[in-house]
Amino acid sequence: MLLNLSTTYLFVVYPFLQSRVLCDTVLPFLLYLSSLLFFTFHNPFSSPFSLMTPRMQQDIPSYVLILFFLLIPTSLVSPLYDGPLYDFTAYTECKEKPEEPLYGGGVLKSEQQSPPAVQDNIVSSYVVNNIYVPSLVLHNLTQGTLYTFSAWVRVKGSSSAMIRATLETEKETYDCIGTVSAKLGCWSFLKGGFVLNWSSNLSIIFFQNADGKDINIEVASPSLQPFSKQQWEINQQYMINTKRKRAVTIHVSDNNGRRLQGASICIEQISKEFLFGSAIAHTILGNVPYQNWFVKRFNAAVFENELKWYATEPDEGKVNYTISDQMLQFVRTKNIVARGHNIFWEDPKYNPPWVLNLTGPQLQSAVNSRIQSLMSQYRNEFIHWDVSNEMLHFDFYEQRLGSDATLHFFETAHESDPLSTLFMNDFNVVETCSDVNSTVDAYISRIRELRRNGIFMDGIGLEGHFTIPNPPLIRAILDKLATLGLPIWLTEVDISKTIDTDSQGDYLEQVLREGFSHPSVNGIMLWTAYHPNGCYQMCLTDKNFKNLAAGDVVDKLLQEWKTGRVEGVTDVHGSYSFHGFLGEYTVTVNYGNRTTHSTFSLSRGQETEHFTITLSSNS
Repeated sequence: MLLNLSTTYLFVVYPFLQSRVLCDTVLPFLLYLSSLLFFTFHNPFSSPFSLMTPRMQQDIPSYVLILFFLLIPTSLVSPLYDGPLYDFTAYTECKEKPEEPLYGGGVLKSEQQSPPAVQDNIVSSYVVNNIYVPSLVLHNLTQGTLYTFSAWVRVKGSSSAMIRATLETEKETYDCIGTVSAKLGCWSFLKGGFVLNWSSNLSIIFFQNADGKDINIEVASPSLQPFSKQQWEINQQYMINTKRKRAVTIHVSDNNGRRLQGASICIEQISKEFLFGSAIAHTILGNVPYQNWFVKRFNAAVFENELKWYATEPDEGKVNYTISDQMLQFVRTKNIVARGHNIFWEDPKYNPPWVLNLTGPQLQSAVNSRIQSLMSQYRNEFIHWDVSNEMLHFDFYEQRLGSDATLHFFETAHESDPLSTLFMNDFNVVETCSDVNSTVDAYISRIRELRRNGIFMDGIGLEGHFTIPNPPLIRAILDKLATLGLPIWLTEVDISKTIDTDSQGDYLEQVLREGFSHPSVNGIMLWTAYHPNGCYQMCLTDKNFKNLAAGDVVDKLLQEWKTGRVEGVTDVHGSYSFHGFLGEYTVTVNYGNRTTHSTFSLSRGQETEHFTITLSSNS
């Protein structure tokens, strides 16, 4: 039977799929058929349509079937999927020479491939505000295609400069498709991307100093690689399958170690390793419908405002943790982990009014009291602390307490709560590259500064307040941040209220899929705390806790990113295999009149995880 299926695939299906047009429609069907055959092999009585022969279960063990069906998708990705595989490569160190272009240059392939050409024949000049800048002329860009863009950049006439890549088409200008902090005497890597709203016959990418000043800019190894929407989704799914899931083999044996063929197995996922949650507000207290809706979906929470200094000490010396204590008690009882947001906020608008008038020594005393009070109240309660919120944009405390104020905050927070991961947290890092205060290189530079000074800053917080997401840019920025080897969290994701609710759902799905499919993202938090008069930017439900479009997206993805109920029978080797999302599982095994229950945990890893379950004679 297995030979017949393989022969059919090689001589009938495979040649048929060499047509690229047919691949787009037949590929999903084949993947579905593969799944159908797989479960039919493992559970011959679950469907009236059974491809099992009477002796197949004895002749073909489960691991052979698993290999067969794993090889089908592999072959589909290789000879049948002839599209590009996304390149996660990124560099944050300045190099003496530029590297080769990603994707061999993509649609910008140059005849001069080795060594990388500097100012080669695809780079020309363009005039912006009476300044000549390097540019790339592009032809026939298509609407809806996702373009990943990269280049190496060097400057002359200045020690460093923030260089921005801008795209101009016949109809519109995309102010920023990527940035890099370029330096004198070495090459820096710019990575970004864009999606066009309209097709363009003639477009120009040009590089300019972000502050508008004239500077000599050199460009090398440019690359522009297009992905269709389907190709992008295939790449996302590949990363999810390899980084968010793992192969498992369960072995069933008796007290003597003898493997048991024909044991019935039922597996259910009871929790997820990936943390996905939302902000909550005091409005959840005593609100049973809100609580039920939230707990059914999320395994993580963050308090919207209730831990902030202006909430816990609105008047000097009058500290009150009543509301935050009640919210913490709620998440505790529901086994939901929580992030601590935040200890300090660098924006003066969001500090207690009485703090704004304090002198240096008075402010230092107040700061010390704030840390001591907050951290002693909540030591070991929060998995993260956002220590100095939005420090790329604001510097209220450093202006008043000196340039080492932030270092002091992180040092004291670590000493007070050493088990909590300390985060930077800021906006417009991943949402756009137009904000010169919070470019990806500016974020990386600040992290390195803190670490050089011995600071225990172990988490990267990206707020994620989007208007219209740019998926290639999101991924490029995550790639560069990932080079630091720190956990990345999307901490406050929402879509602007200027967008209609249906489109909010569409855009939210784009952002969530980008985050979940990137191997360096460890968690996602939505900024969707419910208030009767409306949410900050985006609500998941109406006042009756019926889903809006964004809520439907959340439910769809939560279901998609969870292993469904798995049932099967152990093979001749007493084994049963499946592929599941990372997290906690229960497994029930029945053999004759014996039943046993067990649990196991799947964590990230490349190799197959093996678990052995022993059925005792009195189980």
